[in-house]
Order: sequence, then structure tokens, then C-alpha cells
Amino acid sequence: MTSLFDLPFESEPEPEPEPEAAQGRPRQLAAKVAEDVLTVSQLTADVRAVLESQFLRVAVEGEVSNCKPWNGLLYFTLKDAGAQLRVVMFRSAVRLLRFKPEDGQHVIARGRLSVYDPKGEYQLVCDRLDPHGLGALQLAFEQLKRRLEAEGLFKADRKRPLPALPRTIGVVTSLDGAAIRDVLTVLRARHPHARVVIRPARVQGEGAPQDIARALSAIARVPGLDVVIVGRGGGSIEDLWAFNEEVVARAIVRCPVPVISAVGHETDVTIADFAADIRAATPSAAAALVAARFEEVCTRLERTRGRLRAALEGRALRLRRQADALTNAPAFAGWPGRLAMRARHVAESTHALRRGVRARADAARRRLASLEGRLDAHDPERRVGMARGRIIGAAGRLHAAFARQQHRSGSRLSALAGRLETLSPLAVLGRGYAVCWDTARDTIVRDAAELRRGDRVRVVLARGEVQADVASTSTPDGSGS
Repeated sequence: MTSLFDLPFESEPEPEPEPEAAQGRPRQLAAKVAEDVLTVSQLTADVRAVLESQFLRVAVEGEVSNCKPWNGLLYFTLKDAGAQLRVVMFRSAVRLLRFKPEDGQHVIARGRLSVYDPKGEYQLVCDRLDPHGLGALQLAFEQLKRRLEAEGLFKADRKRPLPALPRTIGVVTSLDGAAIRDVLTVLRARHPHARVVIRPARVQGEGAPQDIARALSAIARVPGLDVVIVGRGGGSIEDLWAFNEEVVARAIVRCPVPVISAVGHETDVTIADFAADIRAATPSAAAALVAARFEEVCTRLERTRGRLRAALEGRALRLRRQADALTNAPAFAGWPGRLAMRARHVAESTHALRRGVRARADAARRRLASLEGRLDAHDPERRVGMARGRIIGAAGRLHAAFARQQHRSGSRLSALAGRLETLSPLAVLGRGYAVCWDTARDTIVRDAAELRRGDRVRVVLARGEVQADVASTSTPDGSGS
């Protein structure tokens, strides 16, 4: 079972206050008398004071063993054939590491010696760790290269060829460097019709890898993009280190179009070179690679045009020779004259045909004009318009005649009504007269002699009627009852 003391520390040890004896010079550890008894903490503090005062700065070479990162700190054991030494690296030192410490690596650890009081062990507080015989940056480069190669990011079958005629070329680099000027100069001279899209990015210093990855993602969204050139000019390995970061390699692999890596000079090799589809020695060489396809197509077209011209000229020469041979043959003697006569006949026939066609066309145009005139005379729309005019005139006259007839009829009706009113019995009754009927109202009583005393009669007045009994009658001759 693992001892609790073998586990990583719970937190980064806080520096303990130095004993009073260690503030000036180390406490002199003279021989103690038997009755001068020290506690474990006092003895450990004395030992720590001696170590820290005597070993202010040390560099220790050995093999890494039992390497354990924990909570931002790094713990490992440095050992050789005869001894081992516990080593701790705090967060500030771990952040500066350029490579990943692994078991079995031969390293040189630099720092100061101290004592870890809870376990009573002395340890090396390391603030710088370098691989032995190989630089830290080179080791980090090899580690990342092996890991990405194992994932298949550098496989040849994943590489994409350059387009034959790139029209839109993306460039990811710094606007302050010479790389952008070199690329534009070469493209302007060799491929002047190309559209160049530039996405500026920092290529050196803190945050440069992330900026390059963002630039690659942004330029990949440009419509119609054919190829991307990413890189910078030469420099030290520290200056070029942004192109050795994993984030840049993965951004290159994710780019949907071919990527040309152009970092540094011919001898500079970066992780971006392995991840890219094509590696160029310099930014100028990258631009030349892009323009080379265009120049190659132009050269092939020029060669094809030359071959086609030569083939046509050769065929024309052969046909001319055949024509000359036929011209000189006895069977074709005098054919130029006959051909001239045929040509004259053809010209005359053509003129006559043109004249006849023109005459027929004129006759057809005249006939067409006549037909159009006749058609206009019988145009339904025109005839309907004329009929509509006649109908409107007839309607006006009919309306006037009807109005006159209505006026005459009204006058006549008024006269007849007046006469009828004059002759109407009701009018007579209105003047005070009355009409006498018998009881059944069948007969008008005109003579008083027709009535007897006690008969009942009905008298019609202008307004209403009355029934009366005859009390007496009288006649013009004086008789009565």
C-alpha cells in the first residue's frame, strides 16, 4: 500500500521563516552536551538552515523517475546509479517548461536545496530543468512531432495537391515582416491576375500560436479560396517557435483548402511544415510554387498552340501541293479559264436570282398592303364601332320620339280626363244632385209615377247613400198620391 507521505503535497509549501541563527549566518552546530536535547523540528530547522546556506545554487544531473504532475506542481525523483534526490517544481517554474518531463529522461535540474519538514527529507526546489545533451525546445519539438505523427496528421495520403489555376490565394503572416512583401512581389510578377487575401497575425511572442490558428480559421471562410500560404521570415528557434505549437498544426490540418508552410529559411523545419500539404523553403518559394502551376498551364497552352499552328500550316502546305499537282495535270488543262467562266455564270445567275427575288418581294409587299386595306375595311372592331355609333344615334332618335309621343299622349289623356270628369255622374252629384235607385239597386228611378206610397228607395249622394220610404209622390201634370 502506498504511504500517505508518498502522495503529492496538498498545497505548495509556504516558505517558512528562517531561524534567527539563519538570518545572519548558519547556526554553528557544535557538539551538544548530553543534557542539551533538541526537538525533531529544531534539528530539522538547523539542518535546513545549513543546507540552504551552503548550497545556495546547485545544478544536478540525473535520470527522471516517478514523475507526477499534481495541481500545477511537478514532483519527480532524480537518480543515478548510487543515489536519488527528491525534486519539486512550483507552478511558476512549470509554466516555463518547453518540454514534457518523462520517466527515463536524462536532465539537468537547477535550483536550491531545502528540507521538507513534515517528512524530514531534503529535496531540490528546481526552478529550471533542461534535457541533458539536447535543448529543451528541441526535445519539445521531438515529443510533439512523435505524438502528432502517431495520430496520422503527417500522413502522405492526407496531403492535398495544389490547384492548377489558383484564383484566390490566402496569406497568413505578419504585416510588419519581409515575408508579405516577398510573397506579393513574386505573385505580382508571375501571377498578376490572382486575387490575394491577407489575414494579419502575430508570428512571434506570447499568444502568437493562438492568433495564427484564429487567422487560419478566419481565412478559410473566404468564398472561392483556393490555397493558403502561412509563414514568416527567418529567425532563431525561439522566434519560430509559434509554428511548433500543436494549436497551429491542428488549425492547418482543419483548413479545407491546401496549405503551404513557408517558415524561416531552407534549414528551418517546424511542426507546421509536417502538418501542411506542401512545405516551401521560404515565403518567396511558396509564392513561386503557387505561381508555378499557373506558369505551367500557360506554358502547356503555348506549346499546344504552337503544335496546332504547325499542324495547320503543314496540312495547308500539303493541300497546296496537291492543288498544284492537279493544276499541272493534263486532264485539268485550262481549268482556270473554265472556272472563271463558271464563276461569271454563277455571278450572273446570282444577280438574276437576286433581281427576281426582289421583284417578287415587292409584288408580295404590294399585295400585302392591298389585303391590309381590305382587311381594315372589314375589320370587325371598326365595323362594331360604326354599328355602335348608328345604334347610339337611333337610340337618341327613338328616345326623342318616345318623349314626344308620351307628351302628346299625356296631353290627350288630360283632355279626355277633363271631358270624362265633366260627363261623370259623380261630378253631377257633386253639384248637389242625387240618384234614386230601387231597393234592389237594379233600376234608376226616373219617374215619380213609378213609385207608390210606402215604397223604399235608395238615394245615392255625392258622398254616401241613404235609404228612404216614399211618403208621397207628385208628377208634372199635378197627379200624385
